[in-house]
Amino acid sequence: MHLQWFSQHSVPFTLILTYIPLIATVATTILSLVLARATLRYAEASDKSLALAREGFERQWAPELHIKLEKTSSRDAKIVVTNLARISVLLQMVQLRRLSMAVPSLRYFLNEPLVGGTTWTDELGKRLFACTGDDYEGQIAVSITFYVSGRLFRTDWFRFQIEARQGEIFRLEPVNIAARRVQVLDKDAKTRRELVRDVVGVGSDGRSGT
Repeated sequence: MHLQWFSQHSVPFTLILTYIPLIATVATTILSLVLARATLRYAEASDKSLALAREGFERQWAPELHIKLEKTSSRDAKIVVTNLARISVLLQMVQLRRLSMAVPSLRYFLNEPLVGGTTWTDELGKRLFACTGDDYEGQIAVSITFYVSGRLFRTDWFRFQIEARQGEIFRLEPVNIAARRVQVLDKDAKTRRELVRDVVGVGSDGRSGT
């Protein structure tokens, strides 16, 4: 009787033994897919965390200056430069120009350290009218060149709307902030050529930097 039962169930038992490796393979494949998906999600989360950390680091330590022109009297204005980063910089040069001009109409050199998170100011005095003239209504732009970590940078051009009549300032208002971050000026030969043309170019009227 036991022999008869064994002979009746030997075929299904053999089939079960045959399918065990297949079942194990399927289970292993499903588990591998689950683990791979979890690993992919972890990797994506890690990449996002690294990107946020890198962005935060760059915001804190990458050089970034904000420039503002303020009217102090009817005949004078001042430039206010704020270091938005933590890293300190060394201010080298201020450039002013009318937007209708391709190169600056005024530039003057500095050697002023600016610690991160602090502000530097300077009276423009006659320098502003050297750029605009006694009578001018329109936009002017200002840019700062500076050293940081042994490299030369320049901010984008910050624009301002000004109205001057007979040597008096009637209006001086910001138009917008710079659209781009600071640019490295000593990166390659092309940039150096642009720096030479922009900083020390000589215009058709014979004045340096016009």
